[in-house]
Amino acid sequence: MASLHELSAAELSAAYRAGSASPVDAVADVIAHIERWEPHLCAMYAFDPQAARQAARQSEARWRQGQPLSALDGVPVTIKENTATRGVPVPAGTAATVLVPASEDAPPSARLREAGCVILGKTTMPDYGMLTSGLSSFHHLSRNPWNLDHNPGGSSAGAAAAAAAGYGPLHLGTDIGGSIRLPAGLCGIFGLKPSLGRIPIKPPYAGRVAGPMTRTVTDAALMMSVVTQADERDTMSLPWQDIAWDDLDLPDKGLRGLRLGLLLDAGWGLKPDEDTVNAVKAAARMFEAEGATVELMSAFTSREMIDGLDRFWRMRSYLDMSALPADRQLKVLPYIRQWVSTGATLTAAQVFHGYSQMGAIREAAVAACQPFDFVLSPVNPVPHYPADWASPINDPMRPFEHIAFTLPYNMSEQPAASIDCGRTRSGAPIGLQIAGRRHDDLGVLRMARAWERLRPASRPWPQPPG
Repeated sequence: MASLHELSAAELSAAYRAGSASPVDAVADVIAHIERWEPHLCAMYAFDPQAARQAARQSEARWRQGQPLSALDGVPVTIKENTATRGVPVPAGTAATVLVPASEDAPPSARLREAGCVILGKTTMPDYGMLTSGLSSFHHLSRNPWNLDHNPGGSSAGAAAAAAAGYGPLHLGTDIGGSIRLPAGLCGIFGLKPSLGRIPIKPPYAGRVAGPMTRTVTDAALMMSVVTQADERDTMSLPWQDIAWDDLDLPDKGLRGLRLGLLLDAGWGLKPDEDTVNAVKAAARMFEAEGATVELMSAFTSREMIDGLDRFWRMRSYLDMSALPADRQLKVLPYIRQWVSTGATLTAAQVFHGYSQMGAIREAAVAACQPFDFVLSPVNPVPHYPADWASPINDPMRPFEHIAFTLPYNMSEQPAASIDCGRTRSGAPIGLQIAGRRHDDLGVLRMARAWERLRPASRPWPQPPG
């Protein structure tokens, strides 16, 4: 029989309702499991077992009275540390931050708390979320539970590691260029980058979203039913829609007749390795066998686009960092300081051209995806790299070479997910990206659920050393 920490959110909710398990017992088991893993994994920040146990007791009382706040009442959750929870400082992954307790919950944190979820603590991230890595000047080095010598990816590093390691079923990440999907792929879990504005967030800005990171698609859908509730603090949020997040079956004929694009060449950046290409092709063939039509796509983004985008974000980060006192600037990771420093050499024309490339990427992505119901591609071109590297090539002058498949959908505001689709010959997880048309978040979840049913049985989840 599975331990309580291994149960999904859906399974825990059903057990609470039936009275066969309680939030108190479930949270206690998850806490004990975290304490076994955490010395090796270092995925948590502000881990608070005492507060979690208290919240679990309150949830247990509500279930006994038949008055749960939601189906997720009493279900353990972690929240990425750049998403504010009241009373907890938000270091944004860097030792350069002055630690001040947050005065309020950010919108996703507020919705999870209102639903009765038991917040275990926060999860780690790299400095300012700028890296696809568990490397941070503030947090201990976070590692991949499948292989502790490997990087968990980032910037939602701790969230992905925690989900794969079994730190409860629900984890909230954020994504501006792949920060949910990249670590989800490297850690073999499910991660959804929703449409821009689907989940209200604070502060909002171009490309930035929050999203669920879970072991199952069903759990991600349950989380979406909570965190998509309206919050006026997000001035870029979409109008709330009454979406049937629990209806994960494809309509009508299922996969039959769907037109799927297959993108294996992003047009720039690192080329995906052989194992990754083979795994994604195999997934496409399985969809074809179920009646979908798969068409190989041409690249729709370019080196000019990404170089321009790089210049814009480099200048933005240079201005932000230049505003810090000199002693605090020196606390930022050297890799990031080196990348940001070149912002001083950029001209206004270069920065403006760089800003315009966000629009160019958006137009190219939407146009390329329009003929298809969904687009399949790799997530990470490189399936593993050393735990202490800042990126797969560890070169601050080439910081975006590994996000060519994920970044476009942030700029185009399209929903996109990473779901496990196999293993390399050395055993590292491989992520399949499923992207949908703008605002078709439910469609992406349904396609991911269809893949979950089609794929071969997954291997057992990793366990703590010793």
